[in-house]
Amino acid sequence: MPAEWEEHSAVWLAWPYDDTTFPERVEKVEQRFIEIISAIHTSENVELLVLDNTMKEKVVRMLGNADIDLARVNLHIINFQDVWIRDYGPFFLVNRKDKILGWVKFDYNAYGKAEDPYFTPVLKDRNVFNILTPEGKKFKVDMVLENGSVDVNGRGTLITTEQCLLNVNRNPHLSKKQIEKNLENYLGVSKIIWLKQGLINDHTDGHVDEIARFVAANKIVCAYEEDSADENFEILKTNYEILKDATDQDSTSFEVIKLPIPHVKFDDGTKAPVSYTNCYIGNKVILTQTFKDKNDSKALEIWQSLFPDKSVIGIDCTDIIYGGGAIHCMTQQQPAI
Repeated sequence: MPAEWEEHSAVWLAWPYDDTTFPERVEKVEQRFIEIISAIHTSENVELLVLDNTMKEKVVRMLGNADIDLARVNLHIINFQDVWIRDYGPFFLVNRKDKILGWVKFDYNAYGKAEDPYFTPVLKDRNVFNILTPEGKKFKVDMVLENGSVDVNGRGTLITTEQCLLNVNRNPHLSKKQIEKNLENYLGVSKIIWLKQGLINDHTDGHVDEIARFVAANKIVCAYEEDSADENFEILKTNYEILKDATDQDSTSFEVIKLPIPHVKFDDGTKAPVSYTNCYIGNKVILTQTFKDKNDSKALEIWQSLFPDKSVIGIDCTDIIYGGGAIHCMTQQQPAI
């Protein structure tokens, strides 16, 4: 499994449409999708899922109005429920020696909510996986795993959280050792770093892409809360200390960069599970979320310093977060071979 900053041939997205995911916010989220596609389509193709011809025509019209090159956007009509394609989509693999693109299909149970009727379409319609890499190597694993719950450095090291992967709502039939063996066998890693837990109120049970991300083989950005009174303070401090003490597949220590935390509340006053790690590392752009928060500019500056040769573009995610995720959750890169 290659690192995200390695070259992509395409990015996969699924068009937003459901009021359950984005209550009274769908139109605003659609505009954010246009911004995302506009920013990224010139440097990697866009593979976009739409429900039917009616939606396809609408999307084509919106893309055209935004002066987006339609030759670089492929639309696929398929039944899907949600925009979070990273979590129900494939884990792409590469065989550099033989120049083969492959992917792994893990099980998906909607974060332990598989019986919820809302998730039925995405769980039952597997056609999306038939249109992906038809010539590639495919693997199927009897294990629940979302792509947002792991991150790799492309050299053999993976980070994840105990809260998510060891949760009884994921793989009660598997031990920690068995889970580690599957990660090693199917994602090509040899070293696994276990963080403890994710952000407060995260419905994904602690996806690692909301708290820590590799930005180079030996460099990690880590969400960090400076306010000791904040609910996330101890959680993020513990994860930071684990990463500072950790080593990679070659027993080399990491450089760990702290990213400030935005402070966002939903309309009902609930603390939103947001950070600045949940961004997309593209071929020529970094798409990172903003929240009209005082820490937005500092986070953008840090990302720009990490990737000086890429353009860092902020996407307002104040409406998107009502669906429970952000930019990284809505994107899935397809590596070039």
